[in-house]
Amino acid sequence: MNTIKHILTVSFFLIASTLFAQEEASPKVGLNIGNLAPELEFKDPNGKEIALSDLRGKMVLIDFWASWCGPCRKENPNVVKTYKKFQGKDFENGEGFTVYSVSLDKNKGSWQNAIMQDRLAWPNHVSDLKYWQSEAAKIYRVRSIPTAYLIDGDGIIVGKGNSLRGGGLEALLANLVK
Repeated sequence: MNTIKHILTVSFFLIASTLFAQEEASPKVGLNIGNLAPELEFKDPNGKEIALSDLRGKMVLIDFWASWCGPCRKENPNVVKTYKKFQGKDFENGEGFTVYSVSLDKNKGSWQNAIMQDRLAWPNHVSDLKYWQSEAAKIYRVRSIPTAYLIDGDGIIVGKGNSLRGGGLEALLANLVK
């Protein structure tokens, strides 16, 4: 009888510890560093749906911006420079770097012209053309632009906010390169 109690007790602790470990291994979806970034899926200028999760395995800058936003347009050269420098690099948790640009534009032509004018070479440009009513902006609680989040290859937020502007993004990526 004691042997059965012992086996049941050990089995209970093994099952409980496995469930606890699985719970710990699943990060909370949220907007803080260490959280799993909320999913986004919107159309590019050609109407193709691009999901943020399609970019898993790479370091990804989620960049909220708009063609009409002066500070965004001033920041774009920094993002372009960083993209060119790190797109082919291997990171501690990600292979390569890309940008998932979320535009808060309402005019498709203005959005497309800004992409061309600023030479935003990455392929992941999305918008629902709803201006400040953008579904993506609601999900990420965007109150001003430019706003950015950096996620690793597992979709975990590793940087956010003003620390990713100017040379901040480049510095953080440099620290995460293998």
